[in-house]
Amino acid sequence: MVSYLDNNSGFNSWSAMQQQKQQKKSSSGFFKWMLIFLLAWWVFGSFFESKNVPVEPQNTVIVENSTVEPVKIDADKISFDVQGLRVANIALKEHLKDVKSTEKVSLLDGENNFIEIGFLSADTQTPNINTKWKMNNNNMVWDNKDKINFTRDIVIDDYVIKISDTIKNNSKKEISLAPYARVIRGMGDVKSAVVETGGVVYANSDLDYANWNKLNKKSYAYSTVRGSFGFAEQYWETVVSMDTNDQTISLKKNGELYLADGNAAPVKIAAGKDITIDTYLFAGPRDSKTLNKASEHIPGLSETMDYGWFWFFAQPMLWMINWLFALVGNYGVAIILMTLVLRFLMWPLTRKSYTSTMAMQRMQPEMQRVQKLYANDKARMQMEMMKIYQTHKTSPMSGCLPMLIQIPIFFALYKALLISVPMRSAHFLWISDLAAMDPYFILPILMGVTMWIQQALQTDKSKSNNNMMASTQRVMKWMPVVFTVMFAWMPAGLVLYWTVSNIFGIVQMQIIKKTIK
Repeated sequence: MVSYLDNNSGFNSWSAMQQQKQQKKSSSGFFKWMLIFLLAWWVFGSFFESKNVPVEPQNTVIVENSTVEPVKIDADKISFDVQGLRVANIALKEHLKDVKSTEKVSLLDGENNFIEIGFLSADTQTPNINTKWKMNNNNMVWDNKDKINFTRDIVIDDYVIKISDTIKNNSKKEISLAPYARVIRGMGDVKSAVVETGGVVYANSDLDYANWNKLNKKSYAYSTVRGSFGFAEQYWETVVSMDTNDQTISLKKNGELYLADGNAAPVKIAAGKDITIDTYLFAGPRDSKTLNKASEHIPGLSETMDYGWFWFFAQPMLWMINWLFALVGNYGVAIILMTLVLRFLMWPLTRKSYTSTMAMQRMQPEMQRVQKLYANDKARMQMEMMKIYQTHKTSPMSGCLPMLIQIPIFFALYKALLISVPMRSAHFLWISDLAAMDPYFILPILMGVTMWIQQALQTDKSKSNNNMMASTQRVMKWMPVVFTVMFAWMPAGLVLYWTVSNIFGIVQMQIIKKTIK
């Protein structure tokens, strides 16, 4: 037994190896958090990725074409066609389809893409999709054979279309009408992996998304006092709200089309009386300022701004970028200034991380000596290790804190760039769209180079006897290459942020090295 437990025994060698594995946590902390960052990015993208899985439609409804001649209505920010009960071909005058086009963004264009607002009744005839109204500017009038008068007034305020229907009962009997509204369209753009797109419903003070993939598989139904419903894309929304009570809202797929509709409880109109029912349509950009204003008429619309998991970072970051843009007039410069502000705020934490990394490098000879000296006494080894950490006033985790903060900031900025409507056409130097990838891959390469320089400044140049540390350093040399490839297809604004952050880190490291003995 004594021979088995001597210092040259296999047991002691195994024990020493176990202690070295424990020390790996402190020597390779940065590498570990880099791997966590990559894994979180992969899981984040995979979880939110929209995938179109076709499913055989059930109870398919054939959408009929209207025979009414469309009438163009023009306003300051939008123009659209009115075709009887339907509104379609909504052009957003202040937004282009892309940076290379002069064509305006158009919502609900093409065949069988429209918003329809009308009434159902078993007591009297109501206008249908082929009813020919008397048009006078933004006013529409129609009378049925029972002397029921329908008057529709259309008022536009920015991106909100208010449709006021006044029904006057000139007959001698009470009638009952059930208001309805529906949005019909084809599938929208699903290329964005982290922005909620598809059907959107606000019911019972709660917002619910049903993306295109979910709508391919099943239908959704809601009951609410008053709500809103429609469809959202990465940058645009078409949402409807009826100013009526006791509504039933549904989202479903009909053949190749997607339907969001709402049906309100019937309202009674006594003989000789009239009633006015307002319906609000929003067709415009998914911008916080615009949505907040429109939500005065459409409940829950402001909540459709998808800031993601890290909304507490994304929301103020987007506000800061827009505020800086108002000062400097360029979103690329605004991102650079925001990056500098964030790095200055994190200066104390980053300084502590750098000093901790330098201390860990100086501690290696002492730690190796303790590992070898107390290979057979795990408790004593841990106690001596704690003394070393206390002497150098550091800990294994202190070097990882900046990376922990950078991860939510990274995802928040990624989300902010993808949902920012002004960013989709923002220019900076050779980049024509900061929300898209760098077409020449200049920024990703520059980011990789600055990351390599920053890593080289943090790496201990002396040869280490610790096999685990040496292995970690060899693997870490490939991290700039991995990140360069990963960032090559990310939004240029995000790569710009990371590049500037690296450059700031290089300068900061040089300052810290000069001020610390």
